Amino acid sequence: MQIDWAAEHCDALREYLAKDMSFSEIAATINAQFKTAYSRSAVLGRARRMGLAKPDRPGESQKNWPRQPPKAKAPRLHQARERHAPELGRQMPVLERTDAPKLRCVEILPRRLALVDLEPGDCRYPYGGDEEGEAITFCGHPRRQGSSYCAPHFHLTRGPGTPSERAAGMVLLRLVEAA
Repeated sequence: MQIDWAAEHCDALREYLAKDMSFSEIAATINAQFKTAYSRSAVLGRARRMGLAKPDRPGESQKNWPRQPPKAKAPRLHQARERHAPELGRQMPVLERTDAPKLRCVEILPRRLALVDLEPGDCRYPYGGDEEGEAITFCGHPRRQGSSYCAPHFHLTRGPGTPSERAAGMVLLRLVEAA
């Protein structure tokens, strides 16, 4: 990648732009003439920095610049369609607030560490944050291998059985509910 342009390269760029050559052609010609390796983008960038490049695409003559905005097309007529009520006009269902179910407790006294105080091997089970402005702390006990949680919190979040047993239990539960 060449950073500096020699004065003779800049003069050649001006000359070739005056001949209305494209930036690709200018790059190829300058590279052949001066044994350089300028890319089309490098030539375009240099021309812009020198104030020579126009905002049009390369290859278009200066007489077409500035271009007039395109004329608006006549609107197409569509077939009449069935009208539906807009989504905004529909009533949203009113949901009643219910109390959160009481969760199972783990027989462990958490250390309640802030996130920044956790070490790499500490349990990441969160506590708090339920009330507005309440800080979230973490258990902080040693983690179970292969998990983000200590053994009691791992079992609390996973439930009994292997993953396949838990999946089978959910399928049976769905079948009972469907019946």
